[in-house]
Amino acid sequence: MSQRTRSVIKLIAVLVVLLLVLGELSIVIIPAIAAYKFWLMVIAFMLVLISSK
Repeated sequence: MSQRTRSVIKLIAVLVVLLLVLGELSIVIIPAIAAYKFWLMVIAFMLVLISSK
């Protein structure tokens, strides 16, 4: 896996977590992901684990 791919995967994970945090603070409200907050956080964590060396 190239360094560019790792960076993109980490960026996606950070964006997912940022979206969840903003949703928790009621700044961004997306009803479709409200039920899946836990699983989206797990997916973001797994993306970081996959992209780490």
